[in-house]
Amino acid sequence: MNARDVLAALLVVTLWGLNFVAVKTALQVMPPFLLTSVRFAGVALCLAPFFRPRRDQLVGIAGIALVLGCGHFGLLFVGLSGMDAATTAIVTQLGTPFSALLAWLAFGEKLSPARALGMVMAFGGVALLAGEPSLPHALPLVLAVIAMLAWAASNVQVKRLGAIRPLVLNGWMALFAAPMLLVLSLGTETGQGDAMIAALDDWRILAALGYTIIASSLVAYSLWYRLLARHSMNQIVPITLLGPVVGVASGVLLLGEPLSWHKLVGGAITIAGVAVVQLIGGVQPPKDEPEPGA
Repeated sequence: MNARDVLAALLVVTLWGLNFVAVKTALQVMPPFLLTSVRFAGVALCLAPFFRPRRDQLVGIAGIALVLGCGHFGLLFVGLSGMDAATTAIVTQLGTPFSALLAWLAFGEKLSPARALGMVMAFGGVALLAGEPSLPHALPLVLAVIAMLAWAASNVQVKRLGAIRPLVLNGWMALFAAPMLLVLSLGTETGQGDAMIAALDDWRILAALGYTIIASSLVAYSLWYRLLARHSMNQIVPITLLGPVVGVASGVLLLGEPLSWHKLVGGAITIAGVAVVQLIGGVQPPKDEPEPGA
C-alpha cells in the first residue's frame, strides 16, 4: 500500500471509531430504533436512487436488511444506549470470531487451533467487560453481543446473495431497513415526535446525525470499498484493528467516559484474540460486507 492508501485506511478507521461518539450523542435525545431508522433513511436517500439492484436480488437484500439493519444496528444502538461508547467499541470486535464460527457451521470452513484460541480470547476479553463499574447491568452488553452475532449472520447472507455492487447493497439494505426499524420504534418506543423536534432544535444532535449518515456511512464505506478494490484484505485487516482503539480513546476524551482496568485489559485481550483469528486464522468478512461497528 502506498502512503495515500494507508492514510485513507487510517481515515476510515478513525471515522468509524468516532461514530460511536456521534451515535451516543444522538441517543441523548432519540430512542435507539428511531435513530437507526433515521440513519438508514438518510443513507437510502443518498444511495438508492442512483444504485439499483437486479430484481432477483431484492428478496435477499430485504433479508439482509432484517438481520443486519434491525438485528445488528438496531440492537447495537439499543445496547449503546445503556453502556458507554468505549465498551461498545470493544464489543463490536466479536463480529470476527462469530464470523469464523458461522463460516465453520454454514460452509464447513476449517476451524484451526489458532482460530479457536483467538475466539476464546476474544470472548474472554468481552466477558471481562461485564465487570465494568460503569455498566449498571449486563443487558446492554448482552444485546451488543447478540448484535454482533447478527452481523456475522449477515455475512453468510451476503455470501449467498452472490455478486452485487457494495453501494447497491448499502443503499437498498438501508431502504428496506428504515421502515422496518420505524415499525419497531412505534411498537416499542415512545415520544418519537418530541424526539424529532428536540433533535431539530439542537445543533449537536443534527451534527451527530449528519456525521453518522455522511461521514460514517457514505464517506467511510466508499473509501473502504475503494481500498478493497485495490488491495488484498491481508493488507488492510491489520489497520482495522485500530478501530476499537479509536473508539475507546474518543469515548474517554470526548465524552469523559472512565478508563477502567476492565476496559484496558478486556479490550487488549479482545483485540489480541481478533488479531489471532484474522491474521493467523485467516478469517475475513466478504468484500461486500462493511466492518462491524456502529
